[in-house]
Amino acid sequence: SFDTKSDPNSETCPSTAKQKLLGAALVEEMKEMGIQDAFMDENGYVYGTVPGDPSLPTIGLIAHMDTSPAVTGENVKPRRVENYDGKNVLLNEEKDIWLSVEEFPELTELSGQDLIVTDGTTLLGADDKAGVAEIMTMTEYLLAHPEVEHGKICIAFTPDEEIGRGADRFDVKNFGADFAY
Repeated sequence: SFDTKSDPNSETCPSTAKQKLLGAALVEEMKEMGIQDAFMDENGYVYGTVPGDPSLPTIGLIAHMDTSPAVTGENVKPRRVENYDGKNVLLNEEKDIWLSVEEFPELTELSGQDLIVTDGTTLLGADDKAGVAEIMTMTEYLLAHPEVEHGKICIAFTPDEEIGRGADRFDVKNFGADFAY
């Protein structure tokens, strides 16, 4: 529900202060999980590491925090469609906004699953907050299950990807990963 819309007309990094609000919340959550070195730098980039077996490769996982400036990110109203039936989904009755199988035929492959949708008037923020959520969920799992073997995992969440500046001030030298995805 964080509004993290980036601004292509801004000269600052991040381009909007809203991105730092999410970054600060992520750092707090990472520390609560046990990531001792979690921090946000002056440009709004969030970093942290999950310790692992030093004999295994160190990997990096990166997602971006900003959302597209094309549509508002304010007042997002997510809703769950449980046990999706494979048909068109009414997103907003008042404005007659539908998620159409004709426009998105891949929806039929999701039949029987739960969907998280917007009301059709805002972005949901899944690009790339879904990536942020996946990384955080995996991190939480690995920290809770030390029996799972893995190398060190370097984590980063970047601002301003949607406006083409996400890697501009990324600290590659200190990130520490052998591979990044």
